[in-house]
Formats: sequence, C-alpha cells, structure tokens
Amino acid sequence: MLVDDEQELLKMVTDILKDAGFETILTAMSVKDAVLTAKNANPDLIVLDVMLPDGDGFALMQQLHTFTNVPIIFLTAKDEATDKLSGLGLGADDYISKPFMPQELVLRIYAVLRRTYKEDSPLLVLDGCTIDFSRAEVQKKDKIISLTAKEHALLETLARNAGKIVTVDALCESLWGDNPFGYENSLNAHVRRIREKIEINPSKPVSLITIKGLGYKLIARK
Repeated sequence: MLVDDEQELLKMVTDILKDAGFETILTAMSVKDAVLTAKNANPDLIVLDVMLPDGDGFALMQQLHTFTNVPIIFLTAKDEATDKLSGLGLGADDYISKPFMPQELVLRIYAVLRRTYKEDSPLLVLDGCTIDFSRAEVQKKDKIISLTAKEHALLETLARNAGKIVTVDALCESLWGDNPFGYENSLNAHVRRIREKIEINPSKPVSLITIKGLGYKLIARK
C-alpha cells in the first residue's frame, strides 16, 4: 500500500512496482483512508509519506501499529536527520528520501520483505549450473562451489531482477549500504569471481552479462 497526497507520485511509484512484478498495489491519500484501507486489505508492506493533509506519517504509523505489524517504509521529502531518526526510532523498517532512484526503491522494498517474510530461497537454474541460495552454493556439473556472503547477496539481487538491467549504483548499494560510492572496482572484482563459479566459459559469459555504461543482467533458464 502506498500512502501519499501527491497523485502523480502515487502513479509513478505504482508503475515502478508493477514493472518490478508487484500485482496488487493499493493507494491512500490521507491518514483516514490509510487506516481504513490497511484494516480492510491487510497489505504486506506500506510505503508512507510523512506529510499528509490530515496528519503526519509518524502518528499514522503508531496508529497502524495498534492493529498490524506490517512493515513500513517512509518515502518522503523530509530528509533531515532528526526526521529520519524519528521514523526509525518509532519502528519504521526503512526511510528513503525524495528524490529517489526507482531501482533503489524496489531493492529496498525487496530487502524489507525478505527480512519480514523469511522463506526458503528457491533454486535458480542458469546455463551450465544451478544456484542454491539456501545453501549459498553453486552446483556445476559434479562440483559444489561455495559462495561468499557478498557473492550470495550480489547474485540474490540480480536474481530478483532476472532478465532486467540492474545498475552499478543499485548493486553497490545492495552490497555496501547507504554510501555505495567508490565501490565499483570491488563490485567488478566480485562479478569476475562469480563468473568463474557460474559460467562454463568465464571470459565469454552467457548468464551474468555486462550492459556497458549501465550495469549487469542475470539470464536465468526457463
């Protein structure tokens, strides 16, 4: 569920999430509508603005928490440190400042959903190997190859966006957090090591592909 009083932003974020594969996206433009929708629909996650026409998001979150433990992400133009600390201190799961990159929003939503609704990770079948995320292993012919924590996180991010370009900035943020700048060389090194583990011919990759000037794409077998 998205809660914001800007119709254009609601449409933009709805389109971003639909493109990412989310099917049911509810919207509310006020505290009153948000409470009513949350009670009736029981959403899996709420993306919430701080400034609303009939109240503020911090008070709304406290009200929501009286009847649901649904994870909440603040998405707001109020980026002052005190506001961020207030939101996180009250129990928000994340806090994203406007303007934001669409892929950043999607990756953070995925991260919160993974933490909240833990499930066994599926097997991912690539050309020439299978990745078992639950064991952090690559099954390649008759070999079992272990993944490091960073390799696992990188592959998991790419797998959740399989077939789509994931930018270098988004991948760096998924691995190193809110201050990802300066890690591009480290990312490239991780990609090289992953290709050695998953590709039949690492020098001619067919599963983990470089998209020049943008980022990387993971191609899974259907």
